[in-house]
Amino acid sequence: MSATNKPHPYKHPAGNFAALTTVLKRLSENKSLLTATPVLAKLNKHGGVDCPSCAWPDPKKTHFAEFCENGAKAIASETTTIRANADFFRKYTVSELYKKDGYWLEQQGRLTEPMWYNAATDHYEPISWQNAFQKIAQHLNKLPDPNQALFYTSGRASNESAFLFQLFAREYGTNNMPDCSNMCHEATSVALAEVVGVGKSTIELEDYEKADTIFIFGQNPGTNHPRMLTDLEKANQRGCNIIAVNPLKEAALESFIHPQHVTELLLQRSSKIATQYMQVHIGGDLALLKGLIKYVLEAEAKQPGQIDKEFIEQHTVGFEALKEDIENTSWGEILSQSGIYREEIVKAAQTYLNSKNTIFCWCMGVTQNKHAVLTIQYLVNLALLKGNIGRPGAGLAPVRGHSNVQGNRTVGITDNPPKKLLEGIEKIFGFTPPAQKGYNTVEAMNAMYEGKAGVFIGLAGNFISATPDTAYSEAGMRKCDLTVHISTKPNHSHFVTGKEALILPCLGRTEIDVQNGISQQITVEDSNCMVHASEGHNKPASEHLKSECAIIAGMAQATLPQSKVSWDTLVKDYSLIRTKIAEVLPEFANYNQLIQQPGGFYLRPASSKRVWNTKSGKAQFTSGALPNLQLQPSQLTMATIRSHDQFNTTIYGLEDRYRNIHGERDVIFMHPEDMEQRGIQNFDRVDITSYAPDGSQRQVHNFKVVPYDIPKGCVATYYPEANPLVPVSSYADGSMTPSSKYVVVTVQKTLHS
Repeated sequence: MSATNKPHPYKHPAGNFAALTTVLKRLSENKSLLTATPVLAKLNKHGGVDCPSCAWPDPKKTHFAEFCENGAKAIASETTTIRANADFFRKYTVSELYKKDGYWLEQQGRLTEPMWYNAATDHYEPISWQNAFQKIAQHLNKLPDPNQALFYTSGRASNESAFLFQLFAREYGTNNMPDCSNMCHEATSVALAEVVGVGKSTIELEDYEKADTIFIFGQNPGTNHPRMLTDLEKANQRGCNIIAVNPLKEAALESFIHPQHVTELLLQRSSKIATQYMQVHIGGDLALLKGLIKYVLEAEAKQPGQIDKEFIEQHTVGFEALKEDIENTSWGEILSQSGIYREEIVKAAQTYLNSKNTIFCWCMGVTQNKHAVLTIQYLVNLALLKGNIGRPGAGLAPVRGHSNVQGNRTVGITDNPPKKLLEGIEKIFGFTPPAQKGYNTVEAMNAMYEGKAGVFIGLAGNFISATPDTAYSEAGMRKCDLTVHISTKPNHSHFVTGKEALILPCLGRTEIDVQNGISQQITVEDSNCMVHASEGHNKPASEHLKSECAIIAGMAQATLPQSKVSWDTLVKDYSLIRTKIAEVLPEFANYNQLIQQPGGFYLRPASSKRVWNTKSGKAQFTSGALPNLQLQPSQLTMATIRSHDQFNTTIYGLEDRYRNIHGERDVIFMHPEDMEQRGIQNFDRVDITSYAPDGSQRQVHNFKVVPYDIPKGCVATYYPEANPLVPVSSYADGSMTPSSKYVVVTVQKTLHS
């Protein structure tokens, strides 16, 4: 191995002074120091603003600065004083803006007024709100079938706007509601619903204080949920075991200095996070889980009493089938597919056996592969063996990404609505909503590409950058008659237009939302099922902005003149929207009263009380074979990942300091031996080819190779730059979650002319 191919790891704790200096840099770039600072003081506190980035829950006792580095970046971005106004759109054609990268677009500032795409001039031009709503109504009302319309939702939308959006779509006549959860935790929702009865976390934040062991599968909290590090730091300091399972070595899972703790900073006193780090092969989590279960069952056979037989007998079905499945799975298969030594599996399993209370966390490293649903169900199997659901300090904790992705689903954003939701809508609003399943995200992509969708309306988000198979996604979007994006800032989706296109600028969460002379609150639901209020405090970026709720109401009134819904009344007072939510969904009883208490209220899932709303009425052990992950000798498995300077598709900067990447994003992380076998040196440029299940191939070009601490045979690239490699036809069985964390690729040097 040549010296130039040795990895250069980040050698400092996560957090630290760099978190503070980076925040100051982003505030300066966005010219938002004066506008962001008052918001940061109120962020994630009662009476203040809920952070618009991740969905990590708020503690009952908040810190004076209850935010993380990436939360501060989100606030700096939203409160920027830079404006993407009519002059901006006069300066650039849509064709020119299409070629700009996500970081450049993010730096152009806040949108200020509604814009309409003029195909003749290739420019966006100002349009009045009334005319924009009329254009939408005309396009929707001329569709021969309501199911030719798509209503997409991002997890940044509030409960109130999401409820109105699904109400509009259903009164219009469709359940075509693809949403961002289809691309992240849909596998979780499907897997948990089948085996424990509800697709949500079974724990509260306080359970982290009572756990003896915390497993973290496929998650990088330092970048994606940085406030989680505070709770992990506390857990480790009191002696809790933290077992990290992740292909890449991530700095924040190793050590951490809280950037708001002055003593720690000055003394450079870091806290260890993971007590054991298991670098599983990409896609190998299922094999690892089978290995952990195999050791637990072997230990039980040698010395009965290791597992919770009373819980298993009273609360579960399927245990004997699981035992048979595990007995038929060899250690050779487990070790080969997981890439983990047997001694490491035994060590983790012994830790689990010696722990009374265990929490299982997971994120998209688990959910975004073909066998994601089965993997999550094996994670549940491991929890069920010791009764680790439904008691303090133990349980299942899918860690959601966007701040209200879970709340959106709770209030009705789903392509496959439950009967109780439809019955509630019909009873309260007096129209019969459609019952047939609509399109999820992958199905919506296919519908657009096949010319079966005429109108696309996006409530927040950046659909084109978020979806897999970018060329396919763009080609489909361009076939639409009308594309509509409700947004705060320019993004790539705005410049992949239908025959007509609209950009509708909305208020940000940090801004005062006044309706009928009254400042309004919105609500969100976090990863642990807590629902709480958020209220903006800043002056809006433009007098022409409307709230998400007002925009949806305007579209609905124009499209459905005979609507059964009193849109005008609801949008004048959001408490009336919450009243309607509670009438349709009884679990929201006393909604308006409960959100006035600090911390909001808990939508306790039945599984947290050991009530199993499954077909059998009990928790379900699951059995299933390991997938065939055999590759050709030259092939590798690729996972797409975020940099530390981004949140979802939003690129705040070009620094990924925990991986020592500066100034660019077209990067591929490789094991040094994989590089050497291919004759690749550090920082060489390569082309990457992916291989779809149907035999088709996709390519990206000129990516820089960086040696990294990652298992041999595995590579990682940034999202969304590598999205063109993710085939639309490759997704999780049972949930259709795109397989962004398991893509078969080959790598070869770029040929320079």
